[in-house]
Amino acid sequence: MKRPHGIVVASKNPDKIAEVEAVLSLLDPPIEIITGHQWDDVEEVGSTLQANALLKAHAVATATGHAAIADDTGLEVDALSGEPGVRTARYAGEDATYHDNVTQLLFDMTGAENRKAQFRTAVALVLPSGDELVVEGVLEGEITTERRGDGGFGYDPVFEVGSRTLAEIPTDEKNRISHRALALHELAEMLSV
Repeated sequence: MKRPHGIVVASKNPDKIAEVEAVLSLLDPPIEIITGHQWDDVEEVGSTLQANALLKAHAVATATGHAAIADDTGLEVDALSGEPGVRTARYAGEDATYHDNVTQLLFDMTGAENRKAQFRTAVALVLPSGDELVVEGVLEGEITTERRGDGGFGYDPVFEVGSRTLAEIPTDEKNRISHRALALHELAEMLSV
């Protein structure tokens, strides 16, 4: 697949858009982000992260006429048999906030000795022609017993990599090591220049 000159980030989540833009700006050469387009919300009804990423990317590529990149991320916790997985953003309910989801996760992990977890991100790139490419990035870590750090978003305050949570890691460093960054770098490597 030919590397597009510019892409639309198929998300309305400002935290996710900022992270994708930050990572794409580090690529050589950087991929331009096209802004200013609107599209209808895309319901994430897929049973896998890949399916949801493709749903969003196809819808936005069709709506805007530009290449679109979308991702879906799941937190997979060993002690919860891989949950919340594809329901990560809605773990505490359909209208759950980041705080609600983390509170639910910490409650469900009460007393768990095995705290191993991984973030898995599926990134889909879809061209207006319908051509598609999907890659994954995985970041392994552990779930802490309490929130730590002021940075990041989502589950970052309870997802520990080494001795720090993602919320304790500076943004520029997180944008190099995160599951989303790993997937985006793999995507960039797969695109011909």
